[in-house]
Amino acid sequence: MKKFNDKKALKHCLLEYKNKNKSIGFVPTMGALHKGHLSLIKKAKEKNDVVVVSIFVNPTQFDNVEDLKKYPKTLKNDIKLLESVSCDVLFSPSVEEIYADKIVSKKFIFDGLEHQMEGKFREGHFDGVGTIVNALFEIIEPNKAYFGQKDFQQLQIIKKMVKKKNLAIKIKGCPIFREKDGLAMSSRNVRLSKEQREIAPFIFKTLKKVRKKFGTKSVSEINEWVENQFKKQPLLELEYFTIAEEKTLETAQIKESNKKYRAFIAVFAGKIRLIDNIRLKN
Repeated sequence: MKKFNDKKALKHCLLEYKNKNKSIGFVPTMGALHKGHLSLIKKAKEKNDVVVVSIFVNPTQFDNVEDLKKYPKTLKNDIKLLESVSCDVLFSPSVEEIYADKIVSKKFIFDGLEHQMEGKFREGHFDGVGTIVNALFEIIEPNKAYFGQKDFQQLQIIKKMVKKKNLAIKIKGCPIFREKDGLAMSSRNVRLSKEQREIAPFIFKTLKKVRKKFGTKSVSEINEWVENQFKKQPLLELEYFTIAEEKTLETAQIKESNKKYRAFIAVFAGKIRLIDNIRLKN
């Protein structure tokens, strides 16, 4: 595996592949890699000649300074994992390499997608996401880029950005990778206490029950039911639950037969924030 932290050297390396008509798949990460990340890399390996993985904890997408400070950094172990799945190229730049001397986000308009759900609770988050993903796309110029559906809103926003900027990159959304007990894999899971980790699968169990109820119950009835379920869980604090239309991410008030819906949830276990979602069927 080739390793770079300098974008000029990386671009020179990738140009050699491109000159040989090699297709490039890209998996952006913030490190602290787990099986969910590896599943994205394996998917990229199947469909591309060369796979590039970036590891960069992006400061501009954190609205919580403490969360940024405590975000796990495990580069040595990450490198071992990347080598185990035959990753071709690792790009792990410093903050200065990406932002020079000005660590600020650019402003993006995602046609309203940025104002839903996460956008309501994490000020400036999607400007930060857009800034870093756009910067990495400019450096790497991949043919395809792979993102997990756990961050479904982010996935839709990146698709929107690519469309608005007319970039020649295919964005591939990949299924949520889960622990055996259903908890969506996340780099933040390692920060959960034993008690928090034991109760955390309740999030996905609730979502699965929502999927069952969606066929017979109204949106308002389901919302109320979810709120009541979390009131019974002292170790978990519900930040939001919403049923939204997949394309616009707008909160559903009533179910319409011609639209696709997904249930989204954000929960705090102590100071650790966990998100998840599930597709619903009318």
